[in-house]
Amino acid sequence: MPSSNNREKITPVILSGGSGTRLWPMSRALYPKQLLPLFSQQSLLQETVRRVADPKRFAPPLVIANDEHRFIIAEQLRQADVVPGTIILEPVGRNTAPAACIAALRVAETDPAGLLLVMPSDHAIADAPAFRAAIERAATAARGGALVTFGIAADRPETGYGYIRRGARLDGAGECYALAAFVEKPDRDRAAAYLASGDHYWNSGIFLFPARLYIEELERLHPEMVSGCRAALAKAQRDLDFLRLDKAAFAALDNQSIDYAVMEHTDKAAVVPVAMGWSDVGSWDALWSLAPKDADGNAVLGDVVAEQARNSYLRAESGMIAALGIDDLVVVATGDVVLVAKRDRAQDIKKLTARLEREKRSEIGSHPTVHRPWGTYRTIHAGDRVQVKHIMVKPGAKLSLQMHHHRAEHWVVVHGTARIVRGDEEVMLYEDESTYIPLGTRHRLENPGKIPLHLIEVQSGSYLGEDDIVRFEDTYGRS
Repeated sequence: MPSSNNREKITPVILSGGSGTRLWPMSRALYPKQLLPLFSQQSLLQETVRRVADPKRFAPPLVIANDEHRFIIAEQLRQADVVPGTIILEPVGRNTAPAACIAALRVAETDPAGLLLVMPSDHAIADAPAFRAAIERAATAARGGALVTFGIAADRPETGYGYIRRGARLDGAGECYALAAFVEKPDRDRAAAYLASGDHYWNSGIFLFPARLYIEELERLHPEMVSGCRAALAKAQRDLDFLRLDKAAFAALDNQSIDYAVMEHTDKAAVVPVAMGWSDVGSWDALWSLAPKDADGNAVLGDVVAEQARNSYLRAESGMIAALGIDDLVVVATGDVVLVAKRDRAQDIKKLTARLEREKRSEIGSHPTVHRPWGTYRTIHAGDRVQVKHIMVKPGAKLSLQMHHHRAEHWVVVHGTARIVRGDEEVMLYEDESTYIPLGTRHRLENPGKIPLHLIEVQSGSYLGEDDIVRFEDTYGRS
């Protein structure tokens, strides 16, 4: 059982299951925006967990994650020096209401009065002290029996956000108000009226509430969701450092947000207003508005040469961008895609990505550099019956013991040391040395050294897909 001191702490619940397609081509299904360093050397996920890394005020965070991102998330938390309470893996996405229910059930097992701070992992907050002060106000109201959301003080008539209208001030809770209504995304005139009224706020999607109270209200409104979450937890399986929810039970749940499932239908909803430099980083235009700009209003990142360019977002992740005589554009160059869009159409990127999904384009899912728990690989060339990759294996890491039915491989060590299992033999390879793995041969690649291992892999055969892998042993539980 937690100590009484622990019971006063707030448990952050970090929601990290989204794909962030509006920031394509940087954000992709296998490496979404919360894992990207968009404003600093830290990813949005790392910035989120570090805002609540005070052990005197917050318990270790619960992270609700997409199964496909689990190893990247674990590594980014390690890099941020944050030890999570649990990383809970969703087998499928079911929105925020079930995710919050899973977290509430976990916390309520040992502390029914415990408070949860539920927040997305992909938001930007410029004024962290203001956020922490708002958390204290919200905690006071939550301990008094409220389900609290955070309303962002609007500074412009924004049409891309939903709004919250406040009601009467709550007794004994400082600047905290009853929540009178949620309002859908307005048109320009209505947004201007909301701004002038002084009692409307942007809906942040951040919540603070007692675990037990959330479960009780959700059980009253959607009892089947609570019973389904209980079943998904009861049948959950430990997988290394992760807790894997039962797929059948979780997949059967309705796809609902906290707002729709609970907050719009409860008399216990409250709102704490806060001005904290918040953005949901929901579009390239939003990134442009948050980024430092040059004298011509351009946000410039990477290798960019711009002449007579104004009010544009120019980001070169690979190669150089040369821009001449352009206004109000978004130009983003990655290793395999160049996006050019009008800034005022940046909210419509989903239309483009939907088309790419229909056409089954690989660029929608992954970057040229693909992250694995042991390191990364990058496809350098893909041709008829041949594929060339640059592989990086982290110090001390190793790939699964595996074989392929349709391809042979030739490895050349570029930097570092490789320990290789090839059939019944084990060999050590050093820089400029190579080996050949015949089709159908069991093999394993390992980095026994203290520096990253870099090698070039040449694949040849009738089929070169990533699904032609038979795993016999795997450190990461994938066999």
